Parts: sequence; structure tokens; C-alpha cells
Amino acid sequence: MRAWKVNDVMTTAVVTVSPETPYRGVVDLLVSNRFSAVPVVDEFQRVTGVVSEADLLRKIEYAGAEEPRLFDGRRRRGERVKASARTAADLMSTPPVTVPVSTSITAAARVMDGEGVKRLPVVDDLGRLVGIVSRGDLLKVHLRPDDDILADVQSDVVRPFMIDDAGRVQVTVEDGVVTFTGRVDRWSTTDIAGRSARQVAGVVDVVDELEYDYDDSNIIGTGMAYGIA
Repeated sequence: MRAWKVNDVMTTAVVTVSPETPYRGVVDLLVSNRFSAVPVVDEFQRVTGVVSEADLLRKIEYAGAEEPRLFDGRRRRGERVKASARTAADLMSTPPVTVPVSTSITAAARVMDGEGVKRLPVVDDLGRLVGIVSRGDLLKVHLRPDDDILADVQSDVVRPFMIDDAGRVQVTVEDGVVTFTGRVDRWSTTDIAGRSARQVAGVVDVVDELEYDYDDSNIIGTGMAYGIA
């Protein structure tokens, strides 16, 4: 089963800044393009950091603030440093949160959620920037036509896991919702089909209306035996 990766949905024409880009240049870039962040790349196109709106706002937040105090923590001291920054090199957050080009969209979504970011630079094996993926890009998978999803369910689920019952099973897809109807030999077949279908790109939900002749649900590890997690 082919899993969609970030290179299937990412933007390849990426706007970047160099470490020497001045503060105002970064502000102008973000505002004019309505970006929330921009990657900083070196002369070899390797991502060295990311400058976000939050990084830029430190200059406003700490405008006219008094000198650092002894009890200021590391994070607060870092924010004060960014408040006086003049270039992207001093503004950027490091190390940058990036993902390899081979990352699945599922894994990318988890990274975004875990790191609290909206955009992820995508890099090759040498750390060079090849694209950028946003939350909106990841949602593109759910714009797949129902016919394409149905074709994948037939080829990746019905044929490999329901080969003996394929003639008695009907599959429909409407608005990304996959519905199985008909009859199969075992309960385990319905279980495997349902969990496999949920992994097909663009599937919103699975409705299992399959009937079965034999209930083998008491057999432990049925799904794992077929390699379905």
C-alpha cells in the first residue's frame, strides 16, 4: 500500500532568507507573502534555522524594557537577545524543525502538532532544502476524488486481503467514506479490511456492513499475522 509522503503535497518553490538578511527584510517578506515563518539557508541551501513571526515580535515585546535581571531564565534571556537582533542569523530559532523528503504525511502531521509549528521545511539526505509543507498541504490528501480512493481500496485492500471473498463483497466511496457490504468467510477478514482501508490516502471513515460465516475474533493476533498494525 502506497503511503503519501510530504513530497506528494509540498511546495517546491520556497521563499527563503540568508543569515545576513536584515530584520526589516524578514518582516517585509513575511508580511507581503502572508507567511508565518521563513527558513534560513546557507550558501549550500542547508537549513540552518527558521525565523517566525514570534521571533520578530520580540523587538516589540521588549521595546524599552529594562536590562536583564539575574533571575531571568534561559528562555527569557534568549528572547531578549532576539529583541536586539538585526539579522536573520540572530533572530532564527535553532536547531530548525525539519522533515526528510521521505516522511509520510501522517508523521509530518505529528511533528507539526508536537512542535507547535504550522510549516515544516523539507530536506534531502544532505540537509538541503527541497520544499516546504504546511498544514493546508497535508489536508490536500482529502481532496482526492472518490474514484481514485475506490481504485486504491480495490487494489490495496480487496484483492490482497479478500481474494477468496472478492466476488461477494461490494465497495462504495462517497465523500471519502468507504462502505463495505456483502458477506465474507471470517470475521478477521472484515477486521483486516476495515483497518487497511483507513490507511488509504484520503479515506475519511470506513463503514463496515459485512456479514461473516465464522467468528474467529477470539484468535489473538489475527491482524498482526497479516502485517496490519
